[in-house]
Amino acid sequence: MDDFAARTAASSLRLGRSSKRSFSVLAIVFVAFCLVGCASRPESGFLSAVALSSPGAVDHTLLVATTRERDDRPGTLFNGDRATATDYAELTVSIPPNHRQGEIEWATTPPGDPNTDFVVRDEKYLDGDKAFVQALNAQLARRPPGSRKVFLFIHGFNTMFAEGVYRLAQLTHDAKAPGVPVLFTWASRGKPTAYVYDLNSATAARDGLEHTLRLLLASNAEEVNVLAHSMGNWVTVEAFRQIKISGDLSHADKIGYVFLAAPDIDIDVFKSQMRRFGKPRKPFYIILSQDDRALFLSKSIAGGVTRVGDNPDVAELATLGATVIDLTDLKATDATNHDKFAQLAAVAPDLRAALAQGVPADHKASDVGDTAVSGVGAIVSLPLIILGAPIKIIANQ
Repeated sequence: MDDFAARTAASSLRLGRSSKRSFSVLAIVFVAFCLVGCASRPESGFLSAVALSSPGAVDHTLLVATTRERDDRPGTLFNGDRATATDYAELTVSIPPNHRQGEIEWATTPPGDPNTDFVVRDEKYLDGDKAFVQALNAQLARRPPGSRKVFLFIHGFNTMFAEGVYRLAQLTHDAKAPGVPVLFTWASRGKPTAYVYDLNSATAARDGLEHTLRLLLASNAEEVNVLAHSMGNWVTVEAFRQIKISGDLSHADKIGYVFLAAPDIDIDVFKSQMRRFGKPRKPFYIILSQDDRALFLSKSIAGGVTRVGDNPDVAELATLGATVIDLTDLKATDATNHDKFAQLAAVAPDLRAALAQGVPADHKASDVGDTAVSGVGAIVSLPLIILGAPIKIIANQ
């Protein structure tokens, strides 16, 4: 009995130490989020139009589709509350001449200085689907045939409206994206403690995103490319799933690249979603990092179930039809390692060229230490040096 008690006590001690370690890591991640949350956030006023321009600044005109509620405060446009219908806007964002790739130069006080900060040059609401499509087609018409594309971005958890706008402007500028930039923004509170509210808001936005995708595909665009981040992947994959289930796949051939960056999706839910899709006609791309602290927090909240964006089994994702872009070895510029995808924009042309080329057929799994998966072909990895670090592109041959 004494031996049993001793073993039980030792086991409890080990469990206690393990729990303390897990709690410590969780606490560190939560504190990092709270530090971001406690910093000055652009809740209001940061989207007021600035009349002055700066020599060397570059303007980008963005379209917005949103399930957020309109906000009457000047320079705000939309807040974190949920609207009952999809709404639209158009903004022109100025990128300052001192811009550093991968970064957003935030104003310390609104509306900002165009010489040093991201600022808005013009902004307006668009009333209804027709006005949104007209504005989109007008921008597409200014581009030559072959370049009439759309770049759709869906932001993640804990994102205020202005943060989503400026992130899309940064991505568009750094990537030299040829497409018309479109932001789909759902009702995030912009608070690190509002995870459940944000998740429910993303879920409620599925119909709005499906509707927006259909408008984009039915427009004069030749191709629609999609980038979703974090929790935005949940609403994105669900919207595609709804389109698939509906059977109405009109203009689906216009869908180009689909990038899922740091997907905050339960891995078992994702497998279920992919079973509904079947093997995709075109490959989609999962951008992940196995040191993503934000997804560690999400995993802890979700009962310890792996998230797609920090899944260590990249071969499993490849067998589902994904091409995996592994950024684990890339040094992040944010404390949580959750925004590495933003750094890829600076090398987008090189990355697009590598993805278009694909993994060479003679690049065997054994060459890079990966293993073949029985019955599905070889899982092969193409290591690239981008941003000064090895980045792996993993696919199922």
